[in-house]
Amino acid sequence: MKTDCDLLVIGSGAAGLCAAVTGAAKGLRVIVAEKATVYGGTTAWAGGWIWAPGNPAAQRLGIAEPLDAPRQYLKTLLGSAFDAERVEAFLTFAPRAIEFLETEAGLSFECGSLIPDTYSEVEGAGQGGRSVIAAPYNARDLGPLLHDLRPPLRETSFWGLPIQAGSDLRAFMSMTRSPKAFLYVASRMARHLWDLAFHRRAMQLRNGNALMARLLRAATDLGVNLRKSHTATKLLQHDGRVSGAIFATLQGEVTITAGNVVLAAGGLARDASLAAPHSLAVPEATGDSARIARAVGARIDCKLAARFAQCPVSIVPYPNAASAVFPHIIERGKPGIIGVLANGQRFCNEGLGYHDYVVALNKSSSEENPVSWLICDHRFQRRYGLGIARPAPLPLGKLLRSGYLVRSHSLSNLAAICGIDPQGLLATVASYNHDAVSGKDSSFGRGETAYARLQGDPNHTGPNPCMAPIAKAPFYAVKIVAGSFGAFIGLKTDAAARVLDAEDKPIAGLYAAGTDMASVFGGFYPAGGINIGPALTFGHIAALHAAGCLEEPR
Repeated sequence: MKTDCDLLVIGSGAAGLCAAVTGAAKGLRVIVAEKATVYGGTTAWAGGWIWAPGNPAAQRLGIAEPLDAPRQYLKTLLGSAFDAERVEAFLTFAPRAIEFLETEAGLSFECGSLIPDTYSEVEGAGQGGRSVIAAPYNARDLGPLLHDLRPPLRETSFWGLPIQAGSDLRAFMSMTRSPKAFLYVASRMARHLWDLAFHRRAMQLRNGNALMARLLRAATDLGVNLRKSHTATKLLQHDGRVSGAIFATLQGEVTITAGNVVLAAGGLARDASLAAPHSLAVPEATGDSARIARAVGARIDCKLAARFAQCPVSIVPYPNAASAVFPHIIERGKPGIIGVLANGQRFCNEGLGYHDYVVALNKSSSEENPVSWLICDHRFQRRYGLGIARPAPLPLGKLLRSGYLVRSHSLSNLAAICGIDPQGLLATVASYNHDAVSGKDSSFGRGETAYARLQGDPNHTGPNPCMAPIAKAPFYAVKIVAGSFGAFIGLKTDAAARVLDAEDKPIAGLYAAGTDMASVFGGFYPAGGINIGPALTFGHIAALHAAGCLEEPR
């Protein structure tokens, strides 16, 4: 079977659908070919924050800043990894991509006006407004497309209901202490149970799921041809130009010819040859794009500070099912928890960005696969939760019986169960508790930056919103290992998202965006949303260039 189009997009995550929507809006005939049986890619499982300095949502709130500030911030953080041309393209087109999606594709975004950059103390760091998120979305508006959207990730939703960081999450965590929060949660859950009964999935979409639902709706409205269960096996070339691709489908081999091809298939997150840490990427992200691109002369850029966008995770054992991983994003910066090694000692500021926590863990141990333990007391666990062990009033029995959550009435016995040095843990907790009373972390400076304080609890009555004593038995622990959201390494591209060959020359007709392209930030993690932000931006750039609406990069 053969079909043709102007723009062929391989992959349906944030980068792929943004490229498709942009191309269709510019008059191109667009086909999106997705390997999975659903659309949305890893973005549909993500928190959904988008780093886009200068975005219109911030400007509407009066938050305006020159691009000199984020440019300086990135120069300071990235050092020799600072790629001036690609960074400049990102800073220029990130706000334009958001504006385009709002004005020409019907998407709506909300501003993270209180979210500072991860290294909020560094020159040029943003103190709020650089991040945006798709507004909540009623899945009923998808119509027949509803069941073609990848559902939220089981581990990071509540009975399949997405919960957004901010006031939404705070309400769920405060429902037993606030009548207002209780009524809010009761209303959300009542609607969700109704949706499960009649639709078999969440209909109140938030986070990355809301973004992908909105992009999917926009793509359909603009006439994009969406195709599921298409696995790319080979790129076509004609007269030295990429001219389409061959796909394996349930109906047999399909050939799609195209004027240009955009690779946006999820990158190398689950490429078996890379021995990736426990991945939160979708199972289909096995490096298909990299393999077919290399066959036409593309190269993989491995010279990055880190190969993966890392995060601390715990392994969740399910009865009669494969284990899954839970990303520890929320609780590590809250008051009353520490992370320790097998010697019982802390090794970092637990409230660091999730990528930095894993970097610190790897540096602290000579083991190939180092582990740490998050330790807290009963007050903390019931207030904030610990991993997939949700806060009160949800029960803990199954997780205790499975061994995921360890509990003991003494710290020394807890340490013995976990294989931690008991004396080391007792000494560490005593030192931490002494610091928590004064509010000054003498070891790692926890709670001293705007980013750290945001991760804490503003309602905590102590002197430091990120510190409280670990004192109320029983005590809890969960084992932490290195995980990842996706790969930083990927195809080398230029400022127009064109894939480069071994001589750093563009391969005609071939673009890459999202995690198929090597990270524009050189393997660093300057802020939350630095995966989806560049994905949307370079997907937008690739389609503009393919449509002849973007100037050639200098």
